[in-house]
Amino acid sequence: MAISRAQLLKELLPGLNALFGLEYKNYGEEHKEIYDTETSERSFEEETKLSGFSAAPVKSEGAAIAYDNAQEAWTARYSHETVALGFSITEEAVEDNLYDSLSKRYTKALARAMAYTKQVKSAAVLNNGFSSSYVGGDGVALFSASHPLVSGGTNSNRLTASDLNETSLEAAVIQIAGWTDERGLLIAAKPRKLIVPPPLMFTAKRLLDTELRVSTADNDINALKAMGSIPEGYTVNHYLTDTNAWFLTTDVPNGMKHFIRTPLANSMDGDFDTGNVRYKSRERYSFGWSDPLGMFGSPGSS
Repeated sequence: MAISRAQLLKELLPGLNALFGLEYKNYGEEHKEIYDTETSERSFEEETKLSGFSAAPVKSEGAAIAYDNAQEAWTARYSHETVALGFSITEEAVEDNLYDSLSKRYTKALARAMAYTKQVKSAAVLNNGFSSSYVGGDGVALFSASHPLVSGGTNSNRLTASDLNETSLEAAVIQIAGWTDERGLLIAAKPRKLIVPPPLMFTAKRLLDTELRVSTADNDINALKAMGSIPEGYTVNHYLTDTNAWFLTTDVPNGMKHFIRTPLANSMDGDFDTGNVRYKSRERYSFGWSDPLGMFGSPGSS
């Protein structure tokens, strides 16, 4: 439906002092704190995890050497979504000199809506990360205690019912240090950054930036800070829906991925039949994960 003069009656009258409601500030591109961004030239993208070799066995004197097989473990698939929004202005509104003010005002509002949508979609991967209804290439949720390995073992990249505190954060760092590859060989994985919703930002600040331990009378150092366990500190994501959940990015490569198939583009044209002027914004992208070890999460206690 086109924006008509009836919807903008006050803007046609003299003496209007101010227009407001479209100039709110936005939070920044918070998805960049979580995802590695790549461009795509295909309708979808696939990334396959490879399995290396197991630890070398002892060869007895005179015995034959043991041979091992390399193989593919599983494949992650990214299906791009098209996000688009537009508006139109009636021919009569254009004739009454509302064209310039409306086009400038509402194209800004359009850009704000598109940016908001991207942040919601990026955060949805974490918001749904504990649900078995949203699985990755290995057949389980992003945050799972049973990511299957070719060797028959599992990796866990989650804590169960653990609110953000010194004990749970240290437990997460220790658990990440115990991760293995597909054949059970230890990998040197480390946390990078803590991701929290707004209600946990003060807790995160105290845990990572104080010199001494938090909420204790003991005169002990804050080991998390002293050891640089989470070197990139913390960041707040305002689009996380669970007020108790918290997350860690890690240095494991090919974890969280954002593919840009078509960058944001704006266009306009005139409709011959109605004389209305139409505007639209459109972009195509996908958010997801390849290696789940790129993230660690806890849903909190409730």
